[in-house]
Amino acid sequence: MSLAGDTTRRRTIVLLGIGHTNAHVVKKWATEPIANCDLVCISKFPTATYSGMLPGTLGKQFNDDEMRIDLQSLCDRASAKLIIADTSGLDLATGQLSFTDHPSITFDALSIGVGSVPSGWQQHCQSPLMVPIKPMQTFLRRLDNRLSDVGSQCRGNIRVAIVGGGVAGIEIAFCLQQLFQKRESERSVELTIYTSSPRVADGMTDRSVRLIEKLLEQRMIRVRPNHRVNHVDTDSIRTDDQKSHLVDCVIWATGAAAPPVIEKLGLPTDSSGFIATSSTLQSLADHRIFAVGDAGTIMSSPSPKAGVYAVRHCPILWNNLRAFFDNRPLLTYQPQRDFLKLLNTGDGKALLQYKRLTLHARWCWYLKTWIDRRFIGEFQA
Repeated sequence: MSLAGDTTRRRTIVLLGIGHTNAHVVKKWATEPIANCDLVCISKFPTATYSGMLPGTLGKQFNDDEMRIDLQSLCDRASAKLIIADTSGLDLATGQLSFTDHPSITFDALSIGVGSVPSGWQQHCQSPLMVPIKPMQTFLRRLDNRLSDVGSQCRGNIRVAIVGGGVAGIEIAFCLQQLFQKRESERSVELTIYTSSPRVADGMTDRSVRLIEKLLEQRMIRVRPNHRVNHVDTDSIRTDDQKSHLVDCVIWATGAAAPPVIEKLGLPTDSSGFIATSSTLQSLADHRIFAVGDAGTIMSSPSPKAGVYAVRHCPILWNNLRAFFDNRPLLTYQPQRDFLKLLNTGDGKALLQYKRLTLHARWCWYLKTWIDRRFIGEFQA
């Protein structure tokens, strides 16, 4: 079903959150705008950060601006309107999105791409040790502020706990160590990864996991498997075995949880709080609303919360927005079973995994960098 019957009326598409998928819509709009339609982009930040380059930027492999999309510039090229605002609610009856700091906006179609947050971080957010990995737009600044505070308060090595043993936590560990090595400081960093799982890098092949574990051991990055962090104090963390561990900084990089804004929208969700959608990426409650990237879960074929799926949503969303207004059938999205994985190991190399193949080499890092730069370059001026 579509609302495109009256093509004489000026219509509005609203993009809430300008992550990978919604940014693709803005890029396409610059050359193929939908007729008689306005595009409005809503973001809490003036830039979007590409997650694939965040660890490398931390390790000083890239400049900070290389991993960022300037949203005003992107929107200007598409003649779209950018609004920096904090979303407070959704009224389906009137088709309006409301904000705490901006007048409500009426939409004919709404695409929600607000991403995810690391699970469990909010219950520890009062601790000065805490540096959650999201929002990514401010992660490096917040981490640098914390490390600077530690450096001014005490002597000796800086003890950093990374909570979460997935690919994100591992890349952060490798690249944070690289940062300290490049600084050539008298102080070094002691890194410990805490994961509730038996091993790091859940979802990767056994061969890849063994290689990652070997690299972590060689770099003297400790791993504490089967250790769930259940409390963060002012100078320590406590794990579920009731033991305390003195730390100076806690980087929270756990698995994906639904961001608080989704609850404010009042749409049907899956058991984890992400917006429940059909295979056309539309909300089960309202066909005018799409949910993409981490923000949505296709109930008939749920997939992990990973950036590669957000990228694969791009052509489906773009086609379906056009089809929605043209009264044409919408495409369905079928998640791929496997995809190329490239993990930055912070030493000028990357670990590549594709199906049963696992490699760790410098050329893998060049391949990853080429892919990352090519992707983000499509959105930069």
